[in-house]
Amino acid sequence: MPPPILRMTSGDWGLLLVLSVLWGGSFFFTGVALGALPPLTLVVLRVGLAALVLHAVVRAAGLPMPRAASVWAAFLGMGLLNNALPFCLIVWGQTRIPSGLAAILNATTPLFTVVVAHALTTDERMTRDRLAGVLLGVCGVAVMVGPAVLTGLGRDGLGQLAILAAALSYACAGVYGRRFREMGVPPLVTACGQVTVSSLLILPLALLIDRPWTLPVPGAAVWGAVLGLAVLSTALAYVLFFRLLARAGATNIGLVTFLIPVSAVLLGTLILGERLDARHALGMALIGCGLAAIDGRLPAALRARLHRPAARRP
Repeated sequence: MPPPILRMTSGDWGLLLVLSVLWGGSFFFTGVALGALPPLTLVVLRVGLAALVLHAVVRAAGLPMPRAASVWAAFLGMGLLNNALPFCLIVWGQTRIPSGLAAILNATTPLFTVVVAHALTTDERMTRDRLAGVLLGVCGVAVMVGPAVLTGLGRDGLGQLAILAAALSYACAGVYGRRFREMGVPPLVTACGQVTVSSLLILPLALLIDRPWTLPVPGAAVWGAVLGLAVLSTALAYVLFFRLLARAGATNIGLVTFLIPVSAVLLGTLILGERLDARHALGMALIGCGLAAIDGRLPAALRARLHRPAARRP
């Protein structure tokens, strides 16, 4: 008998929302820091400082870092799929295509995840509701970003392929990362090991390409953005990511891609006073319908209600 399909509890949905806010905030921090730092240097600072923070937290929690070569090999695979490869692809891709188009292409991550999880797992099989929900979510992100960015679709195929390859890499990372629960590695230790290996992978590229020692020393605002990116959007975010991945599975954790633009728009409206347009509301409604379809319980309840035999009249 196959294992039951993984579903998310209300607590899991709450953690997913927090994760979307943390990763949505990374765009603000990145925007500030890129004014003074080249992309690869910023990525190294992001994962390197996050690794230092997480090592300190792991030590304070009394958790030992694993010594087994098999665990560190798994950290290497996760670091490649979840950080080094997609970060570099996205940074390169965004130099060639508009950021709005990149956001739409990156929103295909849950679609790739549904396909990869269906092929490689037994408890995250593709269903009609999940596929419909993912397609609704992608449409919702496209509506929120706006139709203007689609005018660039097809102009730079390599840049678009880079973002799609990054989305596929994230999808594979979600499925690959399920092994840490089976290996008995706590989410905090997994997050620490992943960013540690990612730092070692990206550091040589940053030294070779950016030559950061030749750059002027950044100001306080840039360092504040780097710390926010490292501590909040990376260290804390990955602890939540791996906790959710262990509890809810790869397909469900991929839904954060849909929630990130929602969080970004709502934060801009509530904190920065930005205007909430009709397309934002329509896009969020589509994303909400998509999430409800993927969760499965609401469609199942509606189908049960529609097929319930009518009560006999007296």
